[in-house]
Amino acid sequence: MARQINVALIGNPNTGKTSVFNQLTGLKQKVGNYPGITVEKKQGICSLPRGLKATILDLPGTYSLNACSLDENVVIELLLNKNDKDFPDVVIVVADIENLKRNLLLFTQIKDLGIPTILAINMADQMARKAISVNIKILEEKLQTKIVLISSRKNTGFEQLKDLITNYSFLSTKPCINASQIAPDYFDRLQKAFPNQELYKLWLVINQDVNFGKLNRQTLVVPTDFKTESNANLKRLQQKETILRYLFINKILKETVLIDKGNAKDFQSKLDRILIHKFWGYIIFFSILMLIFQAIFDWSRYPMDFIDVQFAALSEWTKTALPEGVFTNLIAEGIIPGLAGVIIFIPQIAFLFFFISILEETGYMSRVVFLMDKIMRRFGLSGKSVVPLVSGTACAIPAIMAARNIESWKERLITILVTPLTTCSARLPVYLIIISLVIPQQRIFGIFSLQGITLMLLYLLGFSAAIFSAFLLDKILTIKNKSFFVIEMPNYKFPLPKNIIYNVIEKTKAFIFGAGKIIMAISIVLWVLASFGPGDFNKAKEIVSAKIASQNLSSENLDTEIASFKLENSYIGIMGKAIEPVVKPLGFDWKIGIALISSFAAREVFVGTLATIYSVGSNEEETIKNRMAAEINPVLGTPLFNFASGISLLLFYAFAMQCMSTLAIVKQETNSWKWPIWQFFSLTTIAYITALIAYQLLK
Repeated sequence: MARQINVALIGNPNTGKTSVFNQLTGLKQKVGNYPGITVEKKQGICSLPRGLKATILDLPGTYSLNACSLDENVVIELLLNKNDKDFPDVVIVVADIENLKRNLLLFTQIKDLGIPTILAINMADQMARKAISVNIKILEEKLQTKIVLISSRKNTGFEQLKDLITNYSFLSTKPCINASQIAPDYFDRLQKAFPNQELYKLWLVINQDVNFGKLNRQTLVVPTDFKTESNANLKRLQQKETILRYLFINKILKETVLIDKGNAKDFQSKLDRILIHKFWGYIIFFSILMLIFQAIFDWSRYPMDFIDVQFAALSEWTKTALPEGVFTNLIAEGIIPGLAGVIIFIPQIAFLFFFISILEETGYMSRVVFLMDKIMRRFGLSGKSVVPLVSGTACAIPAIMAARNIESWKERLITILVTPLTTCSARLPVYLIIISLVIPQQRIFGIFSLQGITLMLLYLLGFSAAIFSAFLLDKILTIKNKSFFVIEMPNYKFPLPKNIIYNVIEKTKAFIFGAGKIIMAISIVLWVLASFGPGDFNKAKEIVSAKIASQNLSSENLDTEIASFKLENSYIGIMGKAIEPVVKPLGFDWKIGIALISSFAAREVFVGTLATIYSVGSNEEETIKNRMAAEINPVLGTPLFNFASGISLLLFYAFAMQCMSTLAIVKQETNSWKWPIWQFFSLTTIAYITALIAYQLLK
């Protein structure tokens, strides 16, 4: 008993398993991904009596050991592999007091694997209100295990649970059901063919491939005289096993659980009639979303502005405090802005997951998913795709992270790939300036602004493009997908502050330490490209001073002209000149080309780049607009930013993947560079073709 104990926490979705995990481990948690897949792996340390410690592994929610998703497959793979370093010494199955019948199906399957198993019945504080009584002593005898009533909300029962974990070696490992009852002849042949294998584990290995498809596991050496069953027959036997288990469970629950519905004080059904109503349900949902995203924009603006100002001040202080040189410039203009590009997203991510956690904790999110599934499924998405798509109007980064709760890998991948098409807040600076340049200040019916309508149409265009792209990807991608929808309506409850705080902290940390490293690296590369150049770049001051000697400019304006000259002759400027033939058919010049390259760091960089390249000393948008309006197309002799080129630029930014932060998070969530690279080139191609057609038709 001196060694550390491995404990697996398993349960159906919505049984409060995460709350139990948080109570047992507190802040001693770490979150990562299982090797090679995007399924989240949560581990924590729990202190036990007698100075012992347990590593608690919070496994994904599953309804049974017949896996139908990547998340569920993780549970089975661990329980079938004794050589895995995380293989549990004891399993805690978390059950919901109101859904014992369904929860016990999973419990009996796990116990039949011969692993010491504890049944923790959660939400015990609801028993009196729901008029539920349980004879724990008889239930323990029937299931041949130890049972503990716990309440995460009241923090009761956890000391008893820790005692049971400590004494796990005394738990019975006798199976609930004899596996051979499922099909005596077939299981007898199995036992003879594989005499050294545990029968129920062998059965799970065989039927797992039927449910989930091809799995990367070692195949058993099958004797030549053993006749394998067809997939259809294995499915039938699987159904027979489920029936046998429910017969066993029903008999036990009749003897041990009493529910007096007449005395239950439940308003859930009445509330559901309103919240999932076929008309009012949608009105309420979109009203809640409007309030949430209004709050996100309002609340996050202040901390984001504060972070921006502080990092700008830090960058300026670094330039004055450290000796001049390349190293100082790297810190002040490369590393610190790169770090700011990571930190500045934290408020939006934190606020978004704060609200999502509240919706999930209260039980409302399941209602939203149910409400939207019928609509979204027509386009190859799930009801669970709604939250990421709507969240994308604030920022694609937390929106893509919010897609983790979509079980189907195909639907999750499609959601991740199309979410960047929804119009995020980073596009607004570009949209506002270009719209003010090319759309006249007119009103329709004396009320609606033409410029405002244009902005609204761009938002609708982004969302429509995301839905249409999802429809196409559903047809194109050849990923095997089980298109079914099962959602449980959990009880409404007040959210636990501790769970919300943990969730916000973990999701924020995942972004900072996951995508942050990639963002920093690309920021430094962009700084190098913009800060160095061949030939004339190194003689910028002499060349610019000689050119404008007669203009008698102030030192500030002279510095701006030098900065503009350096940018033009830097490596990134040369790249802009190089791609000018490519962007010219879109109505752009080399200056726009530079802005397109530099805005890969973040779309809003486009405005700052143009401010520098047009030699604008002020950061005010009006000044930038005036200089941009004055730009002349050298070939046509007309304003560079006319209606045709303006619409072309708006459409390009509506579709192009101009955000390295989003690409970094896509890489993190898909665990591969394949999808972000494919996403970048496909969306850029769509943006180019759309902008080209628009410009050529409108010019």
